[in-house]
Amino acid sequence: MIVLLGPPGSGKGTQGDIISEKYGIPKISTGDMLRSAVEKGTSLGNEAKEKMDRGELVDDEIVLAMLKERISETDCENGYVLDGFPRNIVQAEKLAALVGDIPMTIIDILLADDVVIQRLTSRRICNACDKIYNLAERKPKQNGRCDNCQGELIQRKDDNPEIIRERLRIYHEEIEPLIVFYKNQSVYHHVNGEKDIQKVFANVKNILNRNIDGKEH
Repeated sequence: MIVLLGPPGSGKGTQGDIISEKYGIPKISTGDMLRSAVEKGTSLGNEAKEKMDRGELVDDEIVLAMLKERISETDCENGYVLDGFPRNIVQAEKLAALVGDIPMTIIDILLADDVVIQRLTSRRICNACDKIYNLAERKPKQNGRCDNCQGELIQRKDDNPEIIRERLRIYHEEIEPLIVFYKNQSVYHHVNGEKDIQKVFANVKNILNRNIDGKEH
């Protein structure tokens, strides 16, 4: 099991997708998992929707129950990548109880706060297919339009400096004890997330090759 940590805008989703393709294991995003369960109207999805509709955080127990269902599927037999969970020590302890003695590799994608702010304020998302662009690094071919579907590119309401700073404050408050938690288990590793995508993955791959089975993939 691989767990990707990192602040908003650090590229966890992108690296998770690359790892998934390279190693043939699924990437499991708790956010995507929740949205999918809500859309499908599953019992757990309905429970989550009630919380979300009231503006409340979804209980860890609901997320863990969904995660338990997901990792029991056959495509997870050879491993999987977790993106977005755990976010704090309480969740990490519950995750450990769920997965038991499954080997774990934690990779923290480090990014300075000012770079996070620059990346997120430059981020634009297609309102039709959710493809993500960055006006500073990954511009669309046509201004304001998605390369894939010509959908309109929009800025998320929470991608403004004040909200980002508050998100970062909460992130650091929760992540620092979590890092200590994983360092004490000797499963914590980090990479520099300020490099380009392929250089970040090269460093991620080196960690995985040493910690999964020591073989080149």
